[in-house]
Amino acid sequence: MSLFTWNKKSAASPASAPSPATRRGPSRRVILKGIGGFTLALPILEGLRPREVEAAGEESAPPFAIFFRQANGVAAAQTTNEIGMEPERWWPTQLGALTPETVAGRALAELTDHLDKLLVVKNVSMFNFNYADGHARGALQCLTARGPVVEGVGGDSEANGESLDHRIGAELNPDGRDSLFMYAGTPGGWLGGPCISYRGPNQRRAALHNPINAYQTMMGIDSEQFELVIARQNSINDLVRDQMTSLMSSPKLSAADKQRLELHFDSIRDLEDNLMCNLDDVGYAELEGKSPGYASDLGDEVLQAARAHMDIAVLAVACGYTRSAAIQIGSGNDGSTRYSNLDDNAPMENFHYLSHRRLSHDAMGDVIPNSDLLHHYVDIHFMRAYKYLLDKLSAVELINGDRLLDCGVAVFLNDLGNGPAHSARDVPIVLAGSAGGLLKQGQHVTVNNGDYLEGNHAQLLNTIGTAAGLRKNGDQYLDDFGDPALPKGVLSELLA
Repeated sequence: MSLFTWNKKSAASPASAPSPATRRGPSRRVILKGIGGFTLALPILEGLRPREVEAAGEESAPPFAIFFRQANGVAAAQTTNEIGMEPERWWPTQLGALTPETVAGRALAELTDHLDKLLVVKNVSMFNFNYADGHARGALQCLTARGPVVEGVGGDSEANGESLDHRIGAELNPDGRDSLFMYAGTPGGWLGGPCISYRGPNQRRAALHNPINAYQTMMGIDSEQFELVIARQNSINDLVRDQMTSLMSSPKLSAADKQRLELHFDSIRDLEDNLMCNLDDVGYAELEGKSPGYASDLGDEVLQAARAHMDIAVLAVACGYTRSAAIQIGSGNDGSTRYSNLDDNAPMENFHYLSHRRLSHDAMGDVIPNSDLLHHYVDIHFMRAYKYLLDKLSAVELINGDRLLDCGVAVFLNDLGNGPAHSARDVPIVLAGSAGGLLKQGQHVTVNNGDYLEGNHAQLLNTIGTAAGLRKNGDQYLDDFGDPALPKGVLSELLA
């Protein structure tokens, strides 16, 4: 069983979703308390909702944002010194409705099952801040829309502002709890490895690297408690077993509530099985900080660890732990990860080499044959991982029939528009989910009428922040995120 298989019937979007500006806060949730102070949040249950909420008609879960970052641009149409004219392998063939035909032959074809939930955004451009390095400019700006603290220092750069994932958590999470920031890939590397999330100017956040640590953080269990579970060869569920049994026998619970609880607990055990290797001897060693894949340089292993991070992010959002999560794969230039060749499954050259089309981290090495196609293969790997996230969010059905994906937005973003040129223009952006009806779906749109406007990336982040529930003065859409000199406000082209 995969994580969150609560109801497999198809779910229709609500006829009229409430505006995020009028949403209430998250419903009261049941919290079970167990051994050593461990707590476990449960899904919303019909039988235990406050009467006034039931009378008013319970809406969906509060909006959220999950960010999934890829480095090095995509295999879009371009002319390079190495290969010459490279064909289009990313953007849909036309603006308007997304169909299997408009994404055929593109990496986006991997998302065909979710086309009606996607908003592919063209003509988003970052500002050409003086980072003195394209990767620093892209990675450090991608969630901050800010320039460097010190100009012109390249790989030693730091962003001069807070990132959007952190602001969402700081303003919307219970008790200002930190949002989740998770990283898969080798430690260190260009820009020091984890580099997209900031508390404020020059305040880079540490990422949760090992999925086990991310799981412990989200579940509110420390290492000692976790060791207790391992020693007993039991599940996290066993720490709250008595209260679970009592709750399941409550006459207040409907049959649907009991099914939700059973599948919720099954989901937790499934996640544990994935992370703990079924609690065998090897699994115990991995729980000591050597979980396979999360620090690998092999793309298949790194992406598998990223999927574990996605499981955690979905569970955390569904249980009300956080309204925001960011998942980064690879360092600033993803210069260590070797993704597999889709033709023979053998590891290719590291992604940064492929993105440069040369056997070097600059423009001086020998040309890699077919490197434009190999870059496309990396894009496909990332779209398959992104689809995994969308599958998980779509599998969670809420009380009113909404899917969790409908309540928030899952964002795929990239540091660059392409590889060789390190362009700040046409940065690939895909939004999945309508955030309760705020965002368009099933469309490929261009912003600013297709006219180049340096820095409209800040407007994109203001739009995503608004979709996740951030407001100014209580009810106004966000227009203050990012560098003060950049255009602000939401992008109307993205609104439903």
